[in-house]
Order: sequence, then C-alpha cells, then structure tokens
Amino acid sequence: MSTTALVGTGPRPTIVLVGHGMVGQRFLEALAERGLTATHRVVVLCEEPRPAYDRVRLTSYFSGTTPEELSMTDEEFIKAQGIELHIGDPAETIDRDARTVTARSGLTVAYDTLVLATGSYPFVPPVPGKDAAGCFVYRTIEDLLAIEEYAKTRAATGAVVGGGLLGLEAAGALKGLGLATHIVEFAPRLMPVQVDEGGGAALLRTIEEMGLTVHTGTGTQEIVAGGDGAVTGMKLSDGSELATDMVVFSAGVRPRDQLARACGLAVGERGGVTVDEQCRTVSDPHVFAIGECALASDGRVYGLVAPGYEMAETAAATIAADEAAFTGADLSTKLKLLGVDVASFGDAHGATADCLDVVYADSRSGTYKKLVIGRDGELLGGILVGDADAYGTLRALTGSVPPVAPEQLVLPAGAGAPAQLGPSALPDEAVICSCHNVTKGTIRGAVTEHSCTTVPEVKKCTKAGTGCGSCVKVLTQLVNDELEASGVEVDKGLCGCFTQTREELYEIVLALRITSYRQLLDRYGREDARGGEGCEICKPAIASVIASLAPAIGADGYVLEGEQAALQDTNDHFLANLQKNGSYSVVPRIPGGEITPEKLIVIGEIARDFGLYTKITGGQRIDMFGARVEQLPLIWTRLVDAGFESGHAYGKALRTVKSCVGHTWCRYGVQDSVRMAIDLELRYRGLRSPHKLKSAVSGCARECAEAQSKDFGVIATAGGWNLYVGGNGGATPRHADLLAQDLSDAELVRLIDRFLMFYIRTADRLERTSVWLERIPGGLDHVRDVIVHDSLGICAELESLMAAHVAGYRDEWAETIDDPEKLARFVSFVNAPDTPDPVVGFVPERDQIKPDLPLLTIGTRPLEGSASR
Repeated sequence: MSTTALVGTGPRPTIVLVGHGMVGQRFLEALAERGLTATHRVVVLCEEPRPAYDRVRLTSYFSGTTPEELSMTDEEFIKAQGIELHIGDPAETIDRDARTVTARSGLTVAYDTLVLATGSYPFVPPVPGKDAAGCFVYRTIEDLLAIEEYAKTRAATGAVVGGGLLGLEAAGALKGLGLATHIVEFAPRLMPVQVDEGGGAALLRTIEEMGLTVHTGTGTQEIVAGGDGAVTGMKLSDGSELATDMVVFSAGVRPRDQLARACGLAVGERGGVTVDEQCRTVSDPHVFAIGECALASDGRVYGLVAPGYEMAETAAATIAADEAAFTGADLSTKLKLLGVDVASFGDAHGATADCLDVVYADSRSGTYKKLVIGRDGELLGGILVGDADAYGTLRALTGSVPPVAPEQLVLPAGAGAPAQLGPSALPDEAVICSCHNVTKGTIRGAVTEHSCTTVPEVKKCTKAGTGCGSCVKVLTQLVNDELEASGVEVDKGLCGCFTQTREELYEIVLALRITSYRQLLDRYGREDARGGEGCEICKPAIASVIASLAPAIGADGYVLEGEQAALQDTNDHFLANLQKNGSYSVVPRIPGGEITPEKLIVIGEIARDFGLYTKITGGQRIDMFGARVEQLPLIWTRLVDAGFESGHAYGKALRTVKSCVGHTWCRYGVQDSVRMAIDLELRYRGLRSPHKLKSAVSGCARECAEAQSKDFGVIATAGGWNLYVGGNGGATPRHADLLAQDLSDAELVRLIDRFLMFYIRTADRLERTSVWLERIPGGLDHVRDVIVHDSLGICAELESLMAAHVAGYRDEWAETIDDPEKLARFVSFVNAPDTPDPVVGFVPERDQIKPDLPLLTIGTRPLEGSASR
C-alpha cells in the first residue's frame, strides 16, 4: 500500500529530503531561515531510528554523553516549521520521470525538488570472517550501543582496523570500555591523510604510552572465529596473528550513492553523486545532492561536516532563487584524538614545487610541528601534533608571508628572539598568580623577552594560570594590554571559535532566541570553527548564557538536558563539586543560613550513613565531602525528601545570601535581615551568570554578615536598605560600592534584579562583578545611570528577564532523580556501572575522613587499614 501526493496538485510545492544526518538537519535549518518551510511542504525520509544527531561527537557517548544529548534535532523546530519527519523509513526507490520517492514502508511522496543527503557508509575490507559475531563498524549510535553491549559481556581485548581519524576514535572508545586495545593500520603511519611520517611517529609514541598497541604497515588478512562463530583473533598480512575478542572496522567511508545510481543519476568513477556549483545534480535539475554522498564540482567528495554545511546552505539558497555556489572547501582540521591534539592545514604534505619544510620535534613531549614554506617565504601549510595551540594563527597566516621567521612559529616559548613591548600599567612586583608566585614582571618578561604572543604561550613559559586558574582573566588582560601597547591588534573574541565577545553573543542569543550551542557556533562562529566541536572556553560560557536566558528564549534551563549536558564542565556535569581524589562534595541550599533542628538531623544522618566528611562553610551552609559519583543521586533523594534542594555550589550561579539574625534577635538590628536574605536567595537561586555570585544581608551598620565583601550586599538602615555592589573577598579583595540607599523592600529587589541581569548581559566570561565594575566604561556611575535612572531604556527588559527566571526555576537535583535516563550518567565506569572507582579511598582523621592520597599514585587497591566505601 502506498500514499502518493501528486505533483502540482497541492497548494504548495514539495521538497523531499532523503537522509537526516547533520548535513540534512542543517539543510532544514537553512530552509527555515529563508522562509521556505512556510511556502513549501517539506518531507524528510530518515533511515536511522532517531533524528539527526552529532556524529562528530559520537565518541563522547563513552564518556557519559547520552544519545539524547547528542541529538541535534529540536522537536519544537520540526513541529513549528511543519516538517514531516519519517523516522526509520528510508527511501528505497526514486522515479525521476514521475518525480516520486518511495520509502520502505510503502509511502510514496511526489516531489518538486529532491535533495539527497544520504551521507556515507563504512568501508569493510572484503576479508574472510568479516561477518563473524564480534565484528562491528563505528558509524552510528546503534553501532556504539552494540559495541558497548558486546564489550561488557564477551570481550576483554579489541582490535580496530584502521588508524585514521575514526579508527583512533574507535580505539579510544574500546580503551574507555576497559579493553586491551590494538590498532591495525595498513599505511606505514597513523592518520596518513592528515600527518606525515614525522607527525605519525610523534602520534605513535604518545598513543603507545597510553597503553594501546599499534600495528602499522600491515593489513587484515582474515578474521578468525571459534566454534561458536565469534571472533577469536586476526591474521595479518605480515604473517603475524593477533588474539582478540572483538574487531571494529574503521577503514574509511564511501559515498552512499546507491539510490542515485539506481535512478540513473550520474556518479563519479570512485563514487559520489555528480553535482554542479549549486549542488544540483548534473543529470536532473530537480535533484540536489549534499554532504558526503555528493561529488562536488571541484571533483572532490568532502568527508568533513563543515563543507557539508556549506553545501546545505548553497542548495537551500538555490531553491530560494538566491545566488550561491559551492566551489570547494578548506580541508584544514584540528582534532583531539585520545587526548592528543592533531592539526593539519593548507599544503600539509608539501606537494607544491620547490617548497621547504621547517620542522620542530620533541620526542620527549610528543610534539611535532612542521611548516611548509614556499620559495618566496609564503606559508603554504603545516602539521601540528601534540601542541596545536598555534593552529588558529598559522591557518590564518596561510597564503601570506609570516611577519616573523618561520622557525619562530614552531619553536617553543622562550626560544625565539625577544620582542620589545611597551611598559605595563601594573607594577612589576604585583603577584598575579599566587599558585606559582608569578609576578607581573615575570609575565611581562614572557612577552617582552621570550616572544610569547598568546596566553597559552605565557602559561607555558611562566606557569601562570596553570594552577587553580583564578588568575587567568587578569593574565589575559595583562598580555593583551602589553600587545596593544605595541600596536598589535588583539582579538577580542570570546575564544578561537567566536570573533564576538561574550556580551555580543549574549545579545545574539537573546535577539534571535537561539537555544542551541551548535546553532550558534555554525551560524556565528569563526569560519574554521563552524561544524566543529567548539572548545572548553566557549562551550560552558554559551551554556551559561543559554541557561540564564532559558525561560525568555524558550530553551530548557535544566543543564543536563539534551545538548546542554555535553557543554558543562566537570562540576556541572555531575551537579556536584569534584574533589582532589575523584570524590564529590554535596552542598544543599540553606537560605539565609536558617535551618530547623529536623533538617540538621537529616544532614547528620546522611553524612553518617554515607561516611561523609562534614564542614560548616563560610556561606552559612554545611558541606558534605567524599561522595562517590554513583552515590550522588541517593544522597540527593534523601535531601529532597527532607525539603532541601541544590545549593548550586558547583555552578557559576548564586551561591548563598548570608545573614545575621537581624532585629528579630539582635538588640542592635533595625531590619529583619534573615527574612530579606531568605527572600533574595529563593528569588535568585539557580541564576546562571558569568561567574559565581555571593550576597549577604546585615541587619545594621555593624555589618556582621560582611555584606560589603559580596557581589551584591544589603545593609539595613532605619529608613530601609542600602545596596552595595561589586565586592569580592576572594583572591583579589574589593570593598563593595554603594549603589543606592534607604530603599524599600520592593525598590531593593527591583534594583538587584536590574543589576544582576545587566551584569549577566555585559560581563566577560568568568568575570566577577568586582572586575566587571572596574572594567565597564564609566564604572559605578555608568552602572548607576543604567540601573537606577534607566539611562539606556532597558530596565523594563532587565526586570522581565529576571521575572522569567524566577517563574521558570526548577531544582536540578529533583529533576535529575526523577529522570531514569539522567541517572544513568552517575557511574564511575560506563561498562561496569555497579563497580566503584578503586582509587577513591579514605583514611581517618579527627573522627572523620580525608582522601587517601597515596592511592592516587599507586592507582590500585586501598592500603591496608584505610577506610574505603
């Protein structure tokens, strides 16, 4: 039985998309951006049992990212755009004469425009035994689920056929599952497409040091199976044999062009649907092909997602009758494989005539850098292994003559000629990094004497910023000031992925109601970042922006929901603070520091039952240390049942609002400071911001709650409340400034609403209010004009955003324990969820516990006599 929509008889023309991967989803978004979903019927035939997901980050599944978090498909987007998405129903035939597509279910859809986005399929060498039980490919989520299940029950050793990009990712996955892992690569080196012999050697050394066994220069001749039909080993082309319980084929991909071939569309000699510069097939003007299934007009099949996105946008523009062309793409790549940075750009292998190589190699550190230089000094390309910090700069310089000698671009910090820069505004004797006692003068020396031109280079040279990280913001400003003083243009972008500042990205997210980091990166990221994974700077920063605006832009504010979960840092990822031995601390919210005896007893019982170390914090709360990751949901359940909720000690959010006892008990108090502190803490709880927020309310001028050392502090007066802002008691103490005085309750709350949302809107990443207040043009006076006098006319909007946050607040602990899928992430080992981490152990101290630190170096079982849970 089939259903057919006849061409030309419907009210709107029909676009049929075959395939719903990353490129297909981007095509749908491009259609929506151009208004085509409003004027066309859009039908999608998807083969996989789930809609588009992030295949680039597929391996992150083994580090805790769920399939749902990998999803790139917003159900609301599909519904709002009226897209007809058929999951698990692939196209099987195309009738170009009738302009119809028939799916496996029998559904037949007529089209005016057909777009093929069928991607590629994994190549499996035609060796005997390739279909034995225990043989897998590494391409889809379903592949990973099958690999994981087999590894849990039937495998102790695994082998990956292929040492390229996907092969190394697959090897990392097997290693993460606890398998002894082998890599078999037919070429003489790993990643033969991206790196040369020297880069491959550096990569090999580093990977072997991780405990993986690598076999290069040999191929797979046969897969050996036992009597039960399951894999027991491999025979290699060099005559050797390898015992293994599992084989993962990751030997490259081929374009999925079978549909095109069957309906008579032209394909390339080595595969790929032949298209022109508009991504329209050369055989049929009604049919387009995009992504890995297409042979572009320059004769290439592009296996990277970024060119696929460009092709998707080109096809959408052409359908909309706009001018667009895809004539080729840059194949430069930067990857992190098994924790190793690998990058290549331009003419990485030196194919240009008369070119020369400039090489730096350090086998001890696993670093290899090669630049390819033309006869006139032009930078043609390069390869970086182990240290790819300079990738963005070098790629940008490709095609031009670098301003410095090529060797200075590859030598480590301190080996180049000194650059004379201007004097610093800060005194040289000021200690910037207290962890390593690094002064301003030392940092200046890194820039002026050792030619360091980036913060990473200064870190390597001085160690500043490599400890707790609290000085990185000042360090960055310092380096930038020195560079600007010398006339060097400083990139103000948030990171290497975005040219925009955090403030600018906030405005983009708010104005365009962007609810996805992926969407923001692919639309507004730097060209070389689009289609990538982003970086550890922008992912949590954008996650914070989206979370703080979630109710206003229609996003899900729960940080472990969907894509948001994969963006979080370690603490947010598990809604708890990671401690030095791998255990976590739990801090329930105690608004205003007020707690009943019954709740105190609950905390005591939980700490006793789970063997936790307890300590009163400076924010009038109780911190419980030593929880294993798998114990967190159990602890939260008991806390939530007793009326507690998350204290957000792990997040860049409001921590506490301290208070004194106020006029209720204190003979000097003039206002009810406890009530006000509780009201403020419950109002702003869960508010995500550029950095943590602390507050306090003092009941009189004696200031027992230390309100003037907080981000926003309140001191009672006979006439109401005084509001102080921009205080800090941390690494760089700052006394708060008086913003307004003698405020009523309503006036106080209104001004704090405005202040916090203005700070969140305009601050830089990881910038405390104290630093922000001194950096923002006009300082306190400008902030007062905006917040109190509404000089910019935005106060109504600021208040509305805060009202949306208050109305949309949900406790993250309660949300997590009510969701079985979210609970699945709280395990020490993905492949053994019931097994605790053996190196998380404790020893007694002062009738409590402390981390058993020798275990961190021994890495085995707890020492005799240690307390281990």
